[in-house]
Amino acid sequence: MNLESITRRDAIRLATGAGISFLLPAMDLRTAQQRSAERPKSLITLWMGGGPSQLETWDPHPGSEVGGPTRAIDTPVPGLQIADLFPRMAEQIGALSVIRSLVSKEGDHERATYFVKTGYRPDKQIVHPAVSAIVTHELPDPAVEMPMHVALGDGPWPARGGYLGDRMDAFRIFDPGRNVRNLRAFVRRERQDRRLENLNVISNSFRIGRAIPAEQTLHEDMIQRALRMMSSEQLQAFEIDDEPKQVQSAYGDSRFGRGCLVARRLVETGVRAVEVTLMGFDTHAANFSGHQTQAERLDPAFAALIGDLRERELLESTVVVCIGEFGRTPRINLPDGRDHWPTGFSCVVGGGGLKSGVVIGETDPAGERKDPRDPVTVQDLYATILTTLGIDFGFEAITPIGRPSEIHGRDADRAAAADIVPSFAAGRGGRGALHSRSPGVSAGFRGFLSVRPGHLPC
Repeated sequence: MNLESITRRDAIRLATGAGISFLLPAMDLRTAQQRSAERPKSLITLWMGGGPSQLETWDPHPGSEVGGPTRAIDTPVPGLQIADLFPRMAEQIGALSVIRSLVSKEGDHERATYFVKTGYRPDKQIVHPAVSAIVTHELPDPAVEMPMHVALGDGPWPARGGYLGDRMDAFRIFDPGRNVRNLRAFVRRERQDRRLENLNVISNSFRIGRAIPAEQTLHEDMIQRALRMMSSEQLQAFEIDDEPKQVQSAYGDSRFGRGCLVARRLVETGVRAVEVTLMGFDTHAANFSGHQTQAERLDPAFAALIGDLRERELLESTVVVCIGEFGRTPRINLPDGRDHWPTGFSCVVGGGGLKSGVVIGETDPAGERKDPRDPVTVQDLYATILTTLGIDFGFEAITPIGRPSEIHGRDADRAAAADIVPSFAAGRGGRGALHSRSPGVSAGFRGFLSVRPGHLPC
């Protein structure tokens, strides 16, 4: 290999092979070298707070009464057009799939956010874990010295650990790409050590006669975890100053753009679940100009993230889902806005072994039929994601009060497990309706996972 022909991907391989491993600090060489499907899997959720309009994003109906002024542009996927506000995503969306028929029964922001993040409707008796918390809980990695569940950006209802415990709550960074607050000691090492020695004296005194309460507070455990993180080289993943200016520019100089870049760095370091929030989609008024503004942030960041993951051979080990709590009404109201619409909204999902170039479901271009064709429940979506991450979506957990609760799957047939997971399908002698690798519009959800991981077109 001559120097003139070295690509960015070659440079990454050379660096990790030489033991530099600057992308994955403090991880062993084998892990640093792993790419594609060999790597442990991660989940990136791009959360569209407020409820994005499907008609101004992934399911436009130009020229119709409900379509408004939004136009559509072609993509490399036959039959798939998306809103013209997303020219860069139009180039990348062939590596993902689009679901246009998500359904929910929750139309209130807080309740719908809870439902879409957990797969369960709110229950006064129990707090369910977010899917990202489940992924973190089920796929631990002791080599990662910082939180395995991270939320980037500002949102009122971040992903929670629920009955899995506060440890599974997302570690929040409100302004990603900037220096993480309170993770560097403000005093010299000698003084910090003296402070910790004094704290240890107090902690030992407290434990006398209170061993169980002291253990239950998790106080010492949290201190040790915080100290471990503060001294870890992996904290560099939260900072983007060492990224080339061209890369930073591709993501966009916005909080969301920086968040997507940090998300890529985090999964590259081994973090299991990252949520990046973009607020501002609650467009009851000025829907079209509002989505224009949002697209200026979402389009470059989303496209750069997918392109970066593909180039670094990380998309095969990273599931990416772009979703909000619901969609917006086909009807345009008087202030030129759209209201809440939990029936027939859209999401984009792919990577991690999922099929690409597939379009699932269909909404009525005339807006007369409320229910979409081939409806997909949020539970189906998450059962699919958990399965491709190697997690049994139907296993039963016991809550702290002794209540059994299925993580995600009151009924295995509901998630079409026998049709969407290759091992299950083979066992029952059938293949899913979407087993074919050829991209294009499809009329069913069953079979979404029916391509063997590692053999997906990108």
